[in-house]
Amino acid sequence: MTAGVVLALAGCSNGTRSVVNGLGLANSDPASDYPHAPVADAARVAEDLGGAAPVLLDQIPPAHPGTPLIVSRGPRGTNQIALTIDDGYCGPCIEKYVAFAQSSGIHITFNPNGAFGALWTPQLVDVVRPMIANQQVQIGNHTFSHPNLTTLSTGAISSELERNENWIQQTFGITSRPWFRPPYGDYDNRVEQTAGELGYTNVLMWNGSFGDSTAISPQQLLGLAEKYLTPGTIMLGHLNHPTILSLFGRIEQIIAERKLAPVTLDEMFGTSRMVG
Repeated sequence: MTAGVVLALAGCSNGTRSVVNGLGLANSDPASDYPHAPVADAARVAEDLGGAAPVLLDQIPPAHPGTPLIVSRGPRGTNQIALTIDDGYCGPCIEKYVAFAQSSGIHITFNPNGAFGALWTPQLVDVVRPMIANQQVQIGNHTFSHPNLTTLSTGAISSELERNENWIQQTFGITSRPWFRPPYGDYDNRVEQTAGELGYTNVLMWNGSFGDSTAISPQQLLGLAEKYLTPGTIMLGHLNHPTILSLFGRIEQIIAERKLAPVTLDEMFGTSRMVG
């Protein structure tokens, strides 16, 4: 498919925080993200959860409302990276990303929109659910239909988050809370407050991008991968265009050469699907 949502290229006014350039790199607010958070490795997270047992699917914890934090980079001093992959209006992209996760064992956080839920076929979901249970794959909330939330009423903001959460629970047997990525990276105080009241207390931004919200060349994408696949990067990618599908081997090689550890957001920040 070629139609879909294009990442905003410029910031907004009236208190809106947003992406600021063509790569979609977000403003980083060191006072409100996790600059001093402890590094969370997979073994420690498993121990904190009471052992290495898989997450129990279809047992959804309640929401825990609170004041949101803005998360735009990994903790300092880590060799971890978080691959966070959004949207999903390209069926083959979803299929091949899932196959890549399965074959490579690389940990990934997907942030899909339920509006494209039909492309997550039962066969794909059957592959993804065990990876979620084993804490290799995480699902975050990116709203149901990818609107600019700052333009919506408070009720409509809640509806977008809750409708997508319901789809995630029904499809993957897991909650997306407390992780929420606003479409286009656009949010304001009202969006933050509404999300926090629903239990989305981590607003996910990023500090590196594959630049593939729109179609780009393989050379462009690899250049961005070389630039941004570095320790502590929260990397933004998309399930929208096929360019990256032939580049997984090279991306995996870059990660290995730089001795980076791909982790989910839960592993990077010590959050849990069992707590939500």
